[in-house]
Amino acid sequence: MRSDPFFHPVSGAVLPRFAGVPSFMRLPHLAPDHPRRAEVEVALFGMPWDGGTSNRPGARHGPRALRDASTMVRAEHGVTGFRPFEAMACADLGDVAVNPVDQDETLDAITAFVGDIVRGRARPLGVAGDHLCTLPVLRGLKSAEPPGLVLLDSHTDLYPLYFGGSTLTHGNPFRVAVEERLIDPARSIMIGMRGTRYNDEDRLFARDAGIRVVPMDELEERGIADVAEEARDIAGGGPAYLSFDIDFIDPAFAPGTGTPEVGGPTSAEALRLLRALSGLELVGADLVEVSPPFDNGGITAWLGASVLFELLCLMGDETPR
Repeated sequence: MRSDPFFHPVSGAVLPRFAGVPSFMRLPHLAPDHPRRAEVEVALFGMPWDGGTSNRPGARHGPRALRDASTMVRAEHGVTGFRPFEAMACADLGDVAVNPVDQDETLDAITAFVGDIVRGRARPLGVAGDHLCTLPVLRGLKSAEPPGLVLLDSHTDLYPLYFGGSTLTHGNPFRVAVEERLIDPARSIMIGMRGTRYNDEDRLFARDAGIRVVPMDELEERGIADVAEEARDIAGGGPAYLSFDIDFIDPAFAPGTGTPEVGGPTSAEALRLLRALSGLELVGADLVEVSPPFDNGGITAWLGASVLFELLCLMGDETPR
């Protein structure tokens, strides 16, 4: 266990949670030239960009809202008792210097930022931004052994490029990731898909690539434990990446997102599913698509902060439960 208090969050019993400069989970914010940056094992960082959004923008404001909401995170998991800040050195590395009007420059900046994290032997835990941001994260992680993917989302994000096949959006990051061999489709599973679709091109691509898709109705019929076991069977046995789109959760509980789909899990069910995924060898994770302009009273940001803590615990506790 880690005894160095430097990498522990500031306690609300020491400084009120509404005071101070917010960082993810009240962790130390380390600039690139900070002398202790090389000690970081899990690097939290923001990607405040939503230039890949095809309809309702606003997710660029997600990282800032989640920093503020995550001041409510405490040191110990309330169900498992796991204490992630004692298990690994965590820090907030700030935001990627995105260009809000230049997609290529932004994607390259995210790739370089994550590449620096990996070269420093830390694992990335990203907060976006729209879901296109995951693509450059996977590019920054690129290795000889592509990770499996666990995607919790209401959409597969496997559609062809939009507008005549020329435009990257948040609807196709994982299609491109497969084409660029950034993930192993045979060790990838997507859970929670629902709602209307343009057509079946995404499902056909998943079938041909070997990606397992578990629609929301199947998740409801089989139950969380059974689907989580299948996810561990598929993505386990090697490195894996977990991407959580907040629209996986029903908009009654998470209205602050750009592409909501009704009929999803409750907030409690989503957190239970995350806990049931323990045991994966996660090389990284992210939370995307929190859009504060569409939020009600900050409830989506509060939920996102809880999801972020669950992801952090999964990255630190690889023991199946």
